[in-house]
Amino acid sequence: MQGHTPRCHTDAMPRHVIAVVGPTAVGKSELSLQLAMALDGEVVNADSMQLYQGMDIGTAKLPVGERAGVPHHLLDIWPVSKAASVSEYQRLARQTVAGIHARGRLPLLVGGSGLYVRAVLDRLDFPGTDPELRAALERELAQVGAAALHARLARLDPAAAAAISPANGRRIVRALEVVRLSGRPFSATLPSYESIYLAVQIGIELSRPDLDARIAGRVDRMWQQGLVAEVRGLAAAGLAESRTASRALGYAQVLKYLSGDWTERQARDQTVLATRRFVRRQESWFRRDPRVIWVPGGSGAADRALAAIRSAGLAGG
Repeated sequence: MQGHTPRCHTDAMPRHVIAVVGPTAVGKSELSLQLAMALDGEVVNADSMQLYQGMDIGTAKLPVGERAGVPHHLLDIWPVSKAASVSEYQRLARQTVAGIHARGRLPLLVGGSGLYVRAVLDRLDFPGTDPELRAALERELAQVGAAALHARLARLDPAAAAAISPANGRRIVRALEVVRLSGRPFSATLPSYESIYLAVQIGIELSRPDLDARIAGRVDRMWQQGLVAEVRGLAAAGLAESRTASRALGYAQVLKYLSGDWTERQARDQTVLATRRFVRRQESWFRRDPRVIWVPGGSGAADRALAAIRSAGLAGG
């Protein structure tokens, strides 16, 4: 696979972006490296938990020595104590994409956090926030539970309720906050399928048995590599109190073990189960986007992805 000669971009030139998407453990990092080397690209992280400093093992963050010299951006930019902000990520990611374009290279947006991918690619503006209202809704969430707030959202904004899991308390709170502040449905703020770039999204798919096996193997490796020690260290840096990072797969389960609520075996088994459930939600999100071009993972995935990219006219033959 031959790289492309770097060229300078101007405002009049098309702004190409390749996105590599799909569920956890499907092989996005490996494919992104192959595509970056073939297409003179740089990787822009779109995994919401890889944004956090020190969350390495549980997020399968690619070590620097395994990045094959490919520049990677937007990794390790936030402390674990910081609450995630999609709007801040959007600003940083679009700045990063612009910088890659200015260097005459191809941005590769890589990750399984669907809203983060859409925030970069599509026309999406984020409504403001009100800390007092948010805090009141979060207190209510703790008191009555996500299901009760989801029922309220279903009355106020049925389309948003249909798009948000009844178990996703944080997202339900945000939707209710937007409805209260703006007087508009939260669903009106969801991204349209209208990209601001000339983008090709490559989705990697594997059979359910293969993906389940990869998830189990990944969790085994996380434990072998020292996930428990990593979480213990991050707990001292405020992980347990974080509204966002503490809910990450593996980290939430190990925190329960460290607090004495679960045995280590329970934490490990629950990490596998939670990851499988999360993968189903990721697949559902990306399958709804008609622009995603799905390629089988595993051997030959890079060749299939390159063929799809070239068919779309974003790379030479």
